[in-house]
Amino acid sequence: MSGQDQQGAQASGDELPLALLLLRASRWFDGHLLEALQAEGWPRLMPAQSLVFAQLAPGGIAPAELARRLRISRQATQELVAGLAVQDVLEVVDDPARSRGRLVRLTPHGRRLTAAARAILNDLEHQLGDRRSAALRELLTPFASPYESDPALNTG
Repeated sequence: MSGQDQQGAQASGDELPLALLLLRASRWFDGHLLEALQAEGWPRLMPAQSLVFAQLAPGGIAPAELARRLRISRQATQELVAGLAVQDVLEVVDDPARSRGRLVRLTPHGRRLTAAARAILNDLEHQLGDRRSAALRELLTPFASPYESDPALNTG
């Protein structure tokens, strides 16, 4: 729906569904983030690749758990990780806690990329204004449940 269509829908009393507004807001943040990263000289990332970073745990994450969090197949996850490994932002290493397990984790270059991304996201929040950002954070935080207790992700 174009901006003009959106205005027409609102003028006629039809409101856009909240889920659609949230999706568009997420894409706004992601699009501006990826554009700003590229402008700073970082490799071009696709939106699907940026989602990987949002799901990484500090010490790394098992590929199967990453696939579950992304809600995509293990094969698709492997392809995303492989593409990011070629760019030297992710690596797959042996999991010291599991004999045949593997972990996906950030490389030093990937940690610098995530630091740059955090700074850009902070700037985007400031563009929204401190009051708006605080109000959105307060409204959305209850929905940011830990993955272990999120029923929407318990598909097994």
